Amino acid sequence: MFRAAKQNKIFQDVVDQIQEAILNDKLKPGDVLPSERELKEMLQVSRGTLREALRVLEQKGLIHIKLGVGGGAVVRDASYEPVSESLALLIRHQKVSLTHLAEFRAGVEGEAAAHAARRISTAEADELQKLVDSAVSSATRDTSQAQAFLEADKAVHMHLAAITRNPITIFVHKSIHENIDRYYERFLILDVSTLQENVQDLKEIVQAVVTGLGEQARDLAIGHVYRFNTYMQSVLAQHRDTSDA
Repeated sequence: MFRAAKQNKIFQDVVDQIQEAILNDKLKPGDVLPSERELKEMLQVSRGTLREALRVLEQKGLIHIKLGVGGGAVVRDASYEPVSESLALLIRHQKVSLTHLAEFRAGVEGEAAAHAARRISTAEADELQKLVDSAVSSATRDTSQAQAFLEADKAVHMHLAAITRNPITIFVHKSIHENIDRYYERFLILDVSTLQENVQDLKEIVQAVVTGLGEQARDLAIGHVYRFNTYMQSVLAQHRDTSDA
């Protein structure tokens, strides 16, 4: 299955060989890689090089290292978790500018709304309407309910993603909406008028989705992202002016 590693790039070659064996189904989920001794002989590498390569493969989510008797490197099912966690860290630690975040969200959420409009079932439409009603209820009380509204807002976006039945869309939405709160805390002032505007956007997007108006749903979702990005950019500008003063 494996050959001696190329000596000018031993470490990467080991990673590439094992990765290709997994991606080409020569090794399937649940399979255990040959023992460390056997792999060293097949690949003709040192123990240190092999162990480092296996750590990289584990970080990629391709294998799991089981310790103890009967342990070893076990091939994992394909998973979005490593990619999702990387995207989550970028957003959580605000390593993405507001502009770039808005561009990304507009594309992803606009397409999700359009696809949801084409694929939504009656049961999904009923659930979506319940989630919007919950958001409306949170926003019509007072600003003390802002956090409850943000949770309801997240639920609406996640349900729209789920309706697409696209696993990539779902995991991207999850990464965004479970980590975007820190941007909201810094740059979004959720007063009563802002809450009401947000609710109105959600109601219009959902109405377009449940009535099957894909293009309208896309345009509304994109407009929603960019309008609230403008509000956050304004707060960011105020922060900069204050720091420069």
